[in-house]
Amino acid sequence: MTTEQQQPPSPAEFNRLVIEEFRANGGRVGGMFEGAPLVLLTTTGARSGTRRTNPVVYLRDGARLLVFGSNGGADHHPAWYHNLLAHPRVTVEIRDAGAPGGTTAYEADAVPLPAAERDRMYAVQAGLDPAFAAYERATARTIPVVALHPAPDPAADPDPNPFADPERRLAAGEQLLKAHEELRRELAGVLAAAEGASADTARDPALRDLRRHCLAYCGSLEEHHGAEDGALGAMERQFPRLAPAVARIREEHRDVTAMLERVRDLAAAAPQAAAAPAAAPVRAELHALAARLDAHFAYEERELLPALGLPAPPTRAVTAGP
Repeated sequence: MTTEQQQPPSPAEFNRLVIEEFRANGGRVGGMFEGAPLVLLTTTGARSGTRRTNPVVYLRDGARLLVFGSNGGADHHPAWYHNLLAHPRVTVEIRDAGAPGGTTAYEADAVPLPAAERDRMYAVQAGLDPAFAAYERATARTIPVVALHPAPDPAADPDPNPFADPERRLAAGEQLLKAHEELRRELAGVLAAAEGASADTARDPALRDLRRHCLAYCGSLEEHHGAEDGALGAMERQFPRLAPAVARIREEHRDVTAMLERVRDLAAAAPQAAAAPAAAPVRAELHALAARLDAHFAYEERELLPALGLPAPPTRAVTAGP
């Protein structure tokens, strides 16, 4: 049989070849997956109990990975999706340049996204990879989106969920309030420095240091949201009723990240001794950020603190406005 007459491999054989290539080349593969963010997802058979591995494209979203049950646009969900519904604990293998062999593996808990968040995140993926828009057009079913949350390491933390312990929940709530207060105070200080700058910019330390203050604050807020993203998955598992609130909080984190990027870009572009007109866009973006954070912090406190054993405090503002 000539090369032109050879039949394409079966789906099972295709997966086997991709898996072998992935593991042999430090998480890199060619062909249709070349350049795509790829993981190997191992699930437990819903009926057979057999462990099966499939290559799937992922989208990183904070501490979690999102995978998509596109099944090439077929009119039925992939088998791995049915498996993880029955057995949510899965194994993820992902490229890791610092690990031996170039890949690392870890256990994760699979949680299908609720409808509204699913729609938003599938649209993000379709915008990044047009193939996913084509898959959606090819089928009448709703293609599921599944979040993979890294499972707790039993050796590091024997508790299955840190929020299962009432005392640890209370401590987490107090830490959330403390972090919000510190971030409010820091941003108020940045705003005061920006508003207090005089026209004599050459000798005005507040305006001269505006860029440094902005960049430092952006880093603090991003660090807080990164830590928070890592805890949201555990909260959602402990309190399934919080799933809609957690989805909204993650979406707000993405909005705030976009605002921080604008603040960082504007501040970095300004000279150290910025003239008042050059600082005006930074001031405007800072006030917009303050308003957004007022609403975001209030929502988090209202939705999360009661589950953690604390009453939500009265709404507080970073600033009254420009």
